[in-house]
Amino acid sequence: MKHELRKVGTSLDEIVKRGDPKRLAEVTRGIAELFVQGAANFKPAHVELFDHLLTGIVPQTEIAARADLAERMSAIANAPPTLIGRLAREDDISVAGPILRRSPVLEDQALVEIARAKGQDHLLAMTERPKLSPDLTDVMVRRGERDVIRRAAANKGAMFSTVGYSALVKRAARDGVLTVTVGQRNDLPDRLLKELLTGSVDVVRRRLFDMADPTRQAAVARAMSEISARRQPPDKQRDFAPAQRTILNLYRAGDLDESALLGFAKAYRYTEAVAALSAMSGVPISVVDRLMAGDRHDPVLIIAKAIGLEWSTVRALVLLRLGPARMPGATDIENVRSNFTRLMPSTAERVVSFWRTRETA
Repeated sequence: MKHELRKVGTSLDEIVKRGDPKRLAEVTRGIAELFVQGAANFKPAHVELFDHLLTGIVPQTEIAARADLAERMSAIANAPPTLIGRLAREDDISVAGPILRRSPVLEDQALVEIARAKGQDHLLAMTERPKLSPDLTDVMVRRGERDVIRRAAANKGAMFSTVGYSALVKRAARDGVLTVTVGQRNDLPDRLLKELLTGSVDVVRRRLFDMADPTRQAAVARAMSEISARRQPPDKQRDFAPAQRTILNLYRAGDLDESALLGFAKAYRYTEAVAALSAMSGVPISVVDRLMAGDRHDPVLIIAKAIGLEWSTVRALVLLRLGPARMPGATDIENVRSNFTRLMPSTAERVVSFWRTRETA
């Protein structure tokens, strides 16, 4: 093998001297094909010889030939390292792109160096790698434009430092798509999730909740309820004592059930409905009151789903929140019903458990 490659090297010297681009391209493809076919069995010494041959002629070949070479070498685990490094640093993205997207030979230090020096096309290609280190994503978040940031955030194999995540959250304040993407990441700390949602509009929060997996939905719902509670002005004090006595009597008589709750809601008996929801869910009455009086229907849907209420009761509770003087449109009610239907019981139960334990703590 070594003897044959040395003979090829001697012939290459003549081809390079003649400067025939077409012949150079043919030879480059031939050597690359030879390497691809035997790569699995090559020893380091063989790889080194191929590396020497190819890096010697690559600068003289046309872009199309270099792009073809990069495509062939991009997925090979023992591809010639010097060649890979040179191709990855090419200004033309048709050459550098395949290497940056998937070559396992490129080390993280080289990727970071290239990310700092090259343009958006190179950064965008890197976002497709199966894994992105925190050092690399730090550079992407700092230098990347919208498409780079979005794709890096959507990469499940990407890891972000605390600094990187903080920068992502700030960028997301001006980008609803990025908010939804970042909010779905399971490794985003709860503190930053709350900050992310605080800076977003309601429709974006709703979109995030709908798209998140059940585990993430619980975290999103907790953050939204805390934001809602924090933004609300102090409630006027309600006297729940009479309502609690009513609910206690119903409980002792065995009549505290969904039918009783539905009756309170339809009659717009707010304190009795809140007290009944509290007793049936185990969530403290002060928390239920705060959630019911908030600016979102989601907390009511979550409690209702957790304790297994029917849609007719949920609808009555939604109307109770609005009061007898306000009647939502048919489309609004249908959207609420759709959200309630999609809500997973396991997600609702996790959120309700959080409300119970947090108040106790």
